[in-house]
Amino acid sequence: MSCSYSDICGGCTYRDLPTDEYQRLKVGQFRNALQLITRQDFQISSPIFIKDGIRRRAKFSFKRLKSRVIFGFNAMASHEIIDIDTCPLLSKKINENLYFIRSLLEKITSFEIQIRKAKSFIKRKIESGDVWITEADNGLDVVLEFDAALDLRIREIIFSELTAKDDIIRISHRLKSNLSPEVIMEKAKPCIKIAGYDVFIPAGTFLQPSKAGEQTLIELTESFLAGISGKIADLFCGVGTFSYALAKDIKRKIIAVDSSCELLTGFRESLNRQMIGNVKIENRNLFKYPLKGKELYDFAAIVFDPPRSGAKEQVKEIAALDDEHKPHVIVAISCNPHTFARDADILIAGGYELKEVRMVDQFIYSNHCELVAGFIKRSDLINKD
Repeated sequence: MSCSYSDICGGCTYRDLPTDEYQRLKVGQFRNALQLITRQDFQISSPIFIKDGIRRRAKFSFKRLKSRVIFGFNAMASHEIIDIDTCPLLSKKINENLYFIRSLLEKITSFEIQIRKAKSFIKRKIESGDVWITEADNGLDVVLEFDAALDLRIREIIFSELTAKDDIIRISHRLKSNLSPEVIMEKAKPCIKIAGYDVFIPAGTFLQPSKAGEQTLIELTESFLAGISGKIADLFCGVGTFSYALAKDIKRKIIAVDSSCELLTGFRESLNRQMIGNVKIENRNLFKYPLKGKELYDFAAIVFDPPRSGAKEQVKEIAALDDEHKPHVIVAISCNPHTFARDADILIAGGYELKEVRMVDQFIYSNHCELVAGFIKRSDLINKD
């Protein structure tokens, strides 16, 4: 699908390439990254390409000029904002509401508000910020982000504009991206379906870019865990994407770990509401305090899906276990093949065999990709033979 912004927007580096050429390039980049793994006796399975036009979340930037608001994505390697009306990467529902979001920003940035500075107040207009849009199954979740508290007039504008806008079911505000959003208006709790369960999501939550990509990752993870029961760890679990699917088998006990209190609170409420009794949640920063020693005993399998920086500290602890206490299977999901290669080498040196890696191209037309990989404890393979 063509895009008039592709030569200047920083999001779709390869959109202008023919599909075959783009896919060859993406697979080549992926294979080159995997060359960093010391042992190459593993299978690279056929890549899975997620289709265009279904991305369900995006971050936009805006800036107030004298007469209008610039609203869109950043230019390539720049802070300049490319003013856009539509994006072929995004879902139909998000695109249909971009004009409304722009119009709302025009209104709330059109007058001066009081902003606290040190011990006094100054008056100025909201000059710039970001907008985070997520498409849940029942509507859009919008988070406005700018460095000014909402006064009564802004709240009245938001209520007035959103009352008749059925597509947007929740709108929130935060001062910075590392702060929890304050919900301003909620017509219904945004909800997505994972493994047949209705999962309510917090404002501004991280989700896989598309429902199709999410389902693909779940299915690949399950394929590596076929026949595995008992105790399974879901590390860097987020909203519980993999835990819900894994918990379908009542012979499994899932230990889900993440550092986000907000995500885990919603996850716990969802488990209680749907009476899922075989998932236990633990709040823990796995970068600083990875599971180690006896905490890792008795796991039949471990699934981990870390941020781009990978799971170095955690895989070092897994690799350091005595063979009798090592999990039989490890499934790694990664959005960075380079840090995955580093983590894979640690596991291989620690007694695991990398059996298979599969690329999932859900960040289409960009330099990024996802992967799912399966490791098996080497002694299990030797004993089997």
